[in-house]
Amino acid sequence: MSAASDSSFPPSLQGAPLLVVGAGIMGAGIAQVAAQAGHPVWLHDAREGAAAEAKARLARSLDALVAKGRLSAEALTQTLARITPVGALAEAAGARLVVEAIVEKLDVKRALFRELEGLVAPDCVLATNTSSISVTAIANGLAHPERLVGMHFFNPVPLMKLVEVVSGLQTAPAVAEAIFALSVAWGKTPVHAKSTPGFIVNRIARPYYAETLALLLEQAATPAVLDACLRAAGFRMGPCELMDLIGHDTNFSVTQSVYEANFFDKRFMPSLVQRELVDGGLLGRKSGRGFYAYPDDGAVLPVAVHGAPDTAGAVAVHGQGPIADALAQAATAALADQGWGPARVTDSGWTGLEIDGARLMLTDGRPASQVAAETGCRDVALFDRPVRLPVAPGTALAWALAEGASPAWRAQAPAWLAALGFAPLPLADVPGLVVARTLAMLINEAADAVLQGVCTPEGADAAMKLGVNYPAGPFEWLAAWRASEVAALLDALDAHHRGERYRVSPWLRRRVWARQTGDAA
Repeated sequence: MSAASDSSFPPSLQGAPLLVVGAGIMGAGIAQVAAQAGHPVWLHDAREGAAAEAKARLARSLDALVAKGRLSAEALTQTLARITPVGALAEAAGARLVVEAIVEKLDVKRALFRELEGLVAPDCVLATNTSSISVTAIANGLAHPERLVGMHFFNPVPLMKLVEVVSGLQTAPAVAEAIFALSVAWGKTPVHAKSTPGFIVNRIARPYYAETLALLLEQAATPAVLDACLRAAGFRMGPCELMDLIGHDTNFSVTQSVYEANFFDKRFMPSLVQRELVDGGLLGRKSGRGFYAYPDDGAVLPVAVHGAPDTAGAVAVHGQGPIADALAQAATAALADQGWGPARVTDSGWTGLEIDGARLMLTDGRPASQVAAETGCRDVALFDRPVRLPVAPGTALAWALAEGASPAWRAQAPAWLAALGFAPLPLADVPGLVVARTLAMLINEAADAVLQGVCTPEGADAAMKLGVNYPAGPFEWLAAWRASEVAALLDALDAHHRGERYRVSPWLRRRVWARQTGDAA
């Protein structure tokens, strides 16, 4: 009978002796968190002396916290006393939980866990901190694969709240639940995930980088403009800044891994722009140059001064919902000096302003030139999706102009955006601009993850907010944006690019149909 078939397996892991294998940044962080939670911890590393060095570094960092008044001297002493560096795995045979945090190589991890199976008790839980390797594959060849589970922390471990609890095909549900409960006891926020390429965070996050890289390939805008637009949407760092911080070699490698693991699905295809940076050794902050030069010499944004828009004979606000309402309020304020306000049109099928026949429209995924051709309106300008309303003055917002627009409208479109409170940043006439298409793709990828049983909507939201500090989760964005509009934007991108990259998730498509038949809230 396997251990997992025993109703008492696994026993409670609260306060259980713990072995951490790997004394690098991640392993040392896991050892710290476990020791602070009251566990006796053995710390092992294949390199002689590495575990002792890691404990000494930890002592120095905790000492600094004591000096700042953020940790008591007693807590420091107790934490360090619970961590014991060991030179041989056999010295930690009494561990009830092993957490592996070694090199990301499948054969090395498999060999380690096979060795551990011969040392630890049958009821010892085995956990891997892998960020990219299949938990099912790591368990292959073990006598008891049901006791192996993913316990994926995020760096820095003591500060980051998220833990992805990853189940392989043979992971016992009780083992995953025990690790989930232990993560909560350690002050973390765990989410269950199925072992698929990238798990939750590294999978759903790919479009955040990929859409900006695609726009750079098309020369739609500079890195500084794209970063500014996404920061305005609430992201702490723009994609180019973030890739420079992560390192382009690391980011490209993760993308390549997810792409290959998904049998070369075009949604995950790496970028020629990023490969060129890697090939040139322009890896970001660690090499002194990536999209930006370091020490930071400042990202350059286009400087434009927009005067007040010309007096209009007729202004109408089109559309319904929060964005149309915010536009109506801002347009009313912009027209106050003229003593009149805009008209409201709610049944035209689009959102934006109509000014003396010219259209300033919220992007629906089509390029401005396509909208102009299909509507017969020469003067069309599109603006990106504002995420946070009401708009703070000077909020960066991407916009694009139809190719055949008149010179007068080329000047008036950004002037109106400025009058509405935005800092308009021009993009080439690309479909979906930047924020709208990025959010739509993040939502779509999360929808596919839920469709495939990788996670729940709630798990996806928690993972993306805690794992990569997104301002909201993908399903929270969806709740504020009609599923039909997201699907339509993706369909427009798909029609423009003619490939599988922008195909709509069946989960999202079913949500649209359900709403149309009145079966969804």
